[in-house]
Amino acid sequence: MALATRRWLPRALAAGGLALLAGASVAADPAEIARGKLLFTTLQPACAVCHTLQAAGAEGQIGPVLDELKPDADRVLRALRNGIGVMPSYAEKISPQDMQALARFVAHATGAASP
Repeated sequence: MALATRRWLPRALAAGGLALLAGASVAADPAEIARGKLLFTTLQPACAVCHTLQAAGAEGQIGPVLDELKPDADRVLRALRNGIGVMPSYAEKISPQDMQALARFVAHATGAASP
């Protein structure tokens, strides 16, 4: 019986742990969110020039309205790394940590998920 319990227990713990992780959200770090907001308005070219995002006081007229699109942090990261449409890539302009902060700010500001 002990052997059967040892085989079952790791699977049950793994399944339960994965279920908890799937439902868990990453707590927003206030300093990271503040850094992301600053980057949103000060990058060159600034995100705020093109995108509307209420939390940043931005009323851009070119790109999508982020308050409506509600992109998750992964989607924002992909756009920052690769560019999309007329949006340039920021891969050579800002660090991966700054990209993460910016992506998490946008996701947090719009109520979307963060990694």
